[in-house]
Amino acid sequence: MDVLTRSSARGIGRSVARTVLAVAAVVGGSPAFADDSVNTGYFGGVAIMGYDTVAYFTAGKATKGSEKFSYEWLGTPWHFANAEHRDMFISEPLKYAPQYGGYCAGEVINGSVTVNIDPEAFKIIDGKLYLIYDKKHAEGFAAHAEDAVARANGNWPKVAADLEMDQYH
Repeated sequence: MDVLTRSSARGIGRSVARTVLAVAAVVGGSPAFADDSVNTGYFGGVAIMGYDTVAYFTAGKATKGSEKFSYEWLGTPWHFANAEHRDMFISEPLKYAPQYGGYCAGEVINGSVTVNIDPEAFKIIDGKLYLIYDKKHAEGFAAHAEDAVARANGNWPKVAADLEMDQYH
């Protein structure tokens, strides 16, 4: 496949992903992931610093993924510990993707983002994965989950729009 064709295919894939996410947000899906901003950290260009997002749900812990079991979603590679987790993600990415594009949920509460997250500082609340800057803040987030999630969800559209603007500047 030549570069132009790959680029066009990627653009079509992103358009389809945006449409799916927009529809999901409207019908009660995941409003906290209603755009294509994915935190890839300062270096590496991979979602969640290469951790397996499905393992948070299946193993209840942060598990490093492998490039061997990789899948590109929203223009970003996601790594998984095994083929089963990769396939689970492919079939339901919105179920397993972290909220707020993998940015620190605690910062989204304040209307901003930090690229730094600790993949081991996470909480699953009402079936949704929230990544946090550090374990201490993850406990605070969980202790006030209802208010924290409501505030972060309210701030996410503006934060996501700011991220989108930063991408073009």
